[in-house]
Amino acid sequence: MLRNWVHIFFYNIKNSKFFTLLNLIGLSIGITGLVFAILYWNDEHSYNAWNSQKEKVFEVINGMNENTEWHTSVAPLGPEIINSTDKVASYCYLNDWYFSENVYYNDKKELVENILNAQASFFEYFPFEFVEGNSETALGDNTIAISETTAKRLFGNEKALNKIVRYSGNDMVVKGVYRILGKSSIRPDMVTNKIEQSLKNNADSWGNYNFGLLIKLNDPKDKESVIKTIDDIYYRKKIVPVSKELGLSPEEFIEKYGEFYVKLQALKDVRLGSIDSGLPEGQGNPQFLIIMLGLSILILVLSIVNYVNLATANAIKRAKEVGVRKIIGASKGNIICQFLFETAILSVFAIALAMVLVELVLPYYNDFLKKELVIQGGLIYSQLITIFILLVVIAGIFPGIYVANFETLKVLRGNFGRSKSGVWLRNGMLIMQFAIAAFFIVGSYIVYEQVKFMSEKDLGFNGDQVVEIRLRRINTKVFDRYTTVKNELLKIDGVKEVSTGVFGFGEGARSTSGFDYKDQSIQGQNMGVDYGLLEMLDVPVIEGRDISPDFASDTISSMLVNETVVRMMKEPEPIGKEIKWNGTNLKIIGVVKDFNLFGLTEEIPPMVFFHIKTISWMQSNLDKVYVKIDADKMEQTLADIETFWNKDVDIEYAFEYEFINKKYARTYEEYVDQRNLFSILNIVVISIALFGLFALASYSIERRMKEIAIRKTLGASTKDLLVTLSKQYLVFCIIGFLMTIFPVYYLLSTWLDNFVFRISISVLPFIIGFIVLALLTLIVVLGRAYKATRVDVLTYLKYE
Repeated sequence: MLRNWVHIFFYNIKNSKFFTLLNLIGLSIGITGLVFAILYWNDEHSYNAWNSQKEKVFEVINGMNENTEWHTSVAPLGPEIINSTDKVASYCYLNDWYFSENVYYNDKKELVENILNAQASFFEYFPFEFVEGNSETALGDNTIAISETTAKRLFGNEKALNKIVRYSGNDMVVKGVYRILGKSSIRPDMVTNKIEQSLKNNADSWGNYNFGLLIKLNDPKDKESVIKTIDDIYYRKKIVPVSKELGLSPEEFIEKYGEFYVKLQALKDVRLGSIDSGLPEGQGNPQFLIIMLGLSILILVLSIVNYVNLATANAIKRAKEVGVRKIIGASKGNIICQFLFETAILSVFAIALAMVLVELVLPYYNDFLKKELVIQGGLIYSQLITIFILLVVIAGIFPGIYVANFETLKVLRGNFGRSKSGVWLRNGMLIMQFAIAAFFIVGSYIVYEQVKFMSEKDLGFNGDQVVEIRLRRINTKVFDRYTTVKNELLKIDGVKEVSTGVFGFGEGARSTSGFDYKDQSIQGQNMGVDYGLLEMLDVPVIEGRDISPDFASDTISSMLVNETVVRMMKEPEPIGKEIKWNGTNLKIIGVVKDFNLFGLTEEIPPMVFFHIKTISWMQSNLDKVYVKIDADKMEQTLADIETFWNKDVDIEYAFEYEFINKKYARTYEEYVDQRNLFSILNIVVISIALFGLFALASYSIERRMKEIAIRKTLGASTKDLLVTLSKQYLVFCIIGFLMTIFPVYYLLSTWLDNFVFRISISVLPFIIGFIVLALLTLIVVLGRAYKATRVDVLTYLKYE
C-alpha cells in the first residue's frame, strides 16, 4: 500500500509541478521563519538555565517611586539583612558593570575586556566550572580568577594556576581558571576582589548607592517576607534618621518624598523579567521576542492555509482517481491516510529546504540580532518534530477529508460540485489570508513612520561633527589632566571646540541627587560640564546665562537647570533663586532648554548643570572628552588626534572615539530592527498570500470553465467576463481588510506606547494598505482570469 501511495504521490507531482512547487515554497518559508524565531526564543530562555542557584539568587533593585529606581545598593545593607532575618543565606556585592584593562604576563600584554569586581562569594552565585584551582580560594586580596579563554590568550598551553600577572599597577596571582557553562547574566573574562576596600570605606554610609547587590534566599518562597524585612531596614536606617534631621515625622517624610523600597528579581527571571536588571549582560527584549514569535507563527498559519487552498484547488484533478479508488474498495479513512502520508512527505521536503535556508541566512540573522545563534542540541530537533506533526495533522487532514467526501458516481461522470459549507470554508481561508496580509502592510507602514519620526525629530541638541573620546582615569587629578589634553587638542588643525561632561547621550548622568524647593522634591540628573559644552552642542540657555570663566563664582556656587526642573519647582522667576543641593548652596544663573538625554522612549528628566569643579567628587566621574571637528577636515583631523592621543595621552590603550549622533541612535536601534523585521516579513507574507490567492482563483476559475465557455458562446465580452470572475475576490479583499482594522490599530497603539515621543495613527496607513492589497489582488486575479477567457470554448462544450 505504501509503495502504491508513493508512486501516486510522485505521479501527481510530475503532473502538477507548479502547484507542488508553490506548496513546497510556501511551507518552507513559513517553517524557516518559525525556526528563526525558535532559535531566538531558545537562546533568550537559556540564560542562567545552567545555574543551579538561579531559583535562590535575587538581584536587589532599590527605588522611591515608579519613576525613580536604581540597580545599586548601599554597603551596610547586606550585613544588616543577615542580622535581621534567617531567611537570607548570604549576600554578594559586585560592580554591576564590566571594565577593561591591560593585563601583563612577562613581556606579553593583553587587553582583557570584561573584568568584574566582586566579593569572594561571587562563585557561589555563579558556580562556573573550575578547570584549575577552586572557587573557595580564587578571590583574595591579591588574587584573580580568569576564564579559560583568557588563560589561553595569556599563557597559551601553560598552566595558569599560581602565575603572577600585573594588573592595574599591582602584581596579582591567578588562583582559579573557570569555564562558563552556558548563557549567563554575568560572563566575566576576569574576576577581582578589589571591591572590599570600597565596601569598608562605605560601611556606615546609608546614602551612597554604589554597589550591585545579590542575595541568596534559603527558600525562594520567602521572597515577600524578605522584601518586607528590607523595607523595615530602610525605614529604621534611612527614613527615621533623615526625617529627624529635616525636622519631619517619618510619615511626613514619606508623604513628601516617597518611601524607600526594594524589589527582588530572581536570577532565573533577570533576562526577560518585568523589572529592569542592572547585571552586566543586560536584559533581553521580551516584547520583541514575543513579536517575532507571534509574527512567525502567523506566517506559518498563513503557509498552512495557503497549502490547504492549493491542495483543494488541485483536488479536482484527482477527483476521478479518488472515485476509482472508492469503486475498488478504498474507505474514507484509507483516502484520508493517503493524503496525510502525502502531506508528510511534502512536509519532510519543506523542513529540509527550510533548514537549508536557515543555514544560509543564519549569519545575517545573527548580525541582525547581534547574537551567535547555532543550530545544535536536542531541543531544536524535538521542536522540529513537533512542527512536522502539526503540519501533517493540520495541513493534511482537511484536504484528505475534502477529497474523501467526493460522491463517487458524480466525480466519475465529471461533476465535481461540492457543498456550500466547503465553499464557505475555502473562501473563509482566503479572507484570512487577506486579513493577515493587510495586517502586515498597515503595520509595517506605521512602524516605518515611527522610526522615521525618531530619526528626524529635533532632539534639542546638535551632535553633528562632535566626537566623544574616552579618557581613562589614571590618577586622582582627572580634571587637571583633562585641561592639559584640551589645550593640546585645540592646537590640532580642524579641531573647532573641546569640552567635557560627566554624562553620556543615551546613557544619562553618572549620578542623581535630590533637592527641595519650597514644597517640591526634585530628583535631578547631575550634569557636571566644562565651559562651552552647551554651546558646542547648540543647546540654548533660554533664560539667564551659561556658566562662564568670566565669573569666579561659576565654579563655586552657580548652577543651571533645565525647563523640566523649572516646571517642577513651580517657580515663574527661577533666576537668582538659591537651592540647597547636597549640603551646598547653589544659585540658579540660567535655564537650559530641554533636550533628550536618554532616548525617545523616556521622558526628558530634570537636569541640574554646574561646572565640574563646583562639586569636588564629580571630577572622579570624568571619563570622556567631546571634540567638535571641521567637517571638511574630518578624516585628517581624526588621524592627527589619534596620533597625539597614542603618543602623549594614553600609550597603553587603543584610541577610542564615537560620534555622538551615532551613539544616540543606538537608543532606538532595536526599533529600527523591528522596522526591518516587519518589512522583511511583509514581503514574505504578501508573497505567500498571493500564492494562496492564485491557487483559489485557479481552483474557482477551473470549476467555472464550462460557465465561461457558455457565456462566451452567448456573446459575453472579455471585459464582462473579467468583471464577473474578479469581483468576488475584491469583496473578499474588502472583508479581510475590515477584519484587520481593529487588531492592527490596537496592537500598533500598544507598541507605540513604548515611546514618550510618538506619532498618532492616522487613516493614511489604512488607505495605503487597502490600495496596495486591492491592486495586488486585481493583478493576480485578472491575470488568471484573462488567461481563462482566451481558451477554446469547444474544449469545454464538446461533451454537452
